[in-house]
Amino acid sequence: MNFFWLLRMRRWVQHPPSTQRVILVLAVIAICLALFAVERWIGWPEALSVQPTGPRVRPVY
Repeated sequence: MNFFWLLRMRRWVQHPPSTQRVILVLAVIAICLALFAVERWIGWPEALSVQPTGPRVRPVY
């Protein structure tokens, strides 16, 4: 473990984050878990995927 991580942990112990910040972090984690669950069990829509799966059409100039 890096020495700077130990200093950061000491600072967090001496000055803990506010309740609002803890709620914000937990909400972000919950949203990420919800997106993961939707992608895992329902599937990701092809319209939002990065890789095109349809036929490739060459542009006409």
